[in-house]
Amino acid sequence: MSRVYNFSAGPAMLPEPVLMKAAEEMLDYNGSGMSVMEMSHRSKVYLSIIENAEALLRKLMHISDDYTVLFLQGGASQQFAMIPMNLLGGNRKVDFIHTGTWTKKAMTEAKLVANVHVAASSEDKNFSYIPENYTFSPDADYVHICTNNTIEGTVFTHIPDTGNIPLVADMSSNIMSEEIDVTKFGLIFAGAQKNLGPSGLTVVIVRNDLVGKHGENTPVFFRYETHAKEKSMYNTPPCYSIYIAGLVFEWMDQLGGVKAMEEINREKAQILYDFIDESEMFTSPVDPRYRSLMNIPFAAPNDELNKKFISEAGKAGLLTLAGHRSVGGMRASIYNAMPVEGVRKLVAFMKKFEMENK
Repeated sequence: MSRVYNFSAGPAMLPEPVLMKAAEEMLDYNGSGMSVMEMSHRSKVYLSIIENAEALLRKLMHISDDYTVLFLQGGASQQFAMIPMNLLGGNRKVDFIHTGTWTKKAMTEAKLVANVHVAASSEDKNFSYIPENYTFSPDADYVHICTNNTIEGTVFTHIPDTGNIPLVADMSSNIMSEEIDVTKFGLIFAGAQKNLGPSGLTVVIVRNDLVGKHGENTPVFFRYETHAKEKSMYNTPPCYSIYIAGLVFEWMDQLGGVKAMEEINREKAQILYDFIDESEMFTSPVDPRYRSLMNIPFAAPNDELNKKFISEAGKAGLLTLAGHRSVGGMRASIYNAMPVEGVRKLVAFMKKFEMENK
């Protein structure tokens, strides 16, 4: 069997040690005689899995008891609706820093129930940078940002200071890729399928004082308070996805935690950006000051070369490099599970392709 290097934006690569351990435990988890897929989420065996996953996540991200950790379903997109349902106060106003596709979708949901104010936007330059000049509404109930823009390839290098206004962050594509100060945020959410595990799981980290602020007409299932009281067990959770996420957390812990992971990620990104900057063929559309460590878009001079590159890269075992349709070109997503060797092989292929297609 030959493993490929999968540069997909998500679902993405998982660490091989995680996959191997999951395979070993597929038929019999920890002497239970059954797979995690088969066991009751109310059983003592499964409770130990979800409790261990939460404990490791808290350790790795330095999450204090001032925050509640939830393991939910529905993806990050469901959170676009749940967040205003739960965090809007009497002002019913939300501020956004608009940096691309995912803030646009979040604003669409928020506008259904709130007044949306765009505090800053990078749309004027096709979202190729992160705006740094913004004025927040003093009466905003919260401020929403997307810390890393998967499609556009930009990242917040400095977290905005929102004062007493809760800061909400979509971290789906860069959670646990570098160290962050959780205390700067009122709520963090992330779909798991990029850095944390397989699809089907969404992690929500919410400050305790923000739990229970939902409107009285909010459906019970969509209240953070409901899931907090039941410790993510109000209904059957995404059991297997949580189990795999727990294995990913164990892998990261053994690696040296988020700090060690960040060093590896910066090395990977530097290897690829250095080549793009030196290349006579490939270019990056992103302002160098705001380049993502996780999602790196690049392009050849024309669509014909882009298509040829994607096709030949696939034959070389470098898969899912097509850029998002709104950006075009190519995109290499190099999440935590992507090894340095995978990036080196991509760069070697890019060099070869450039030489052969001058």
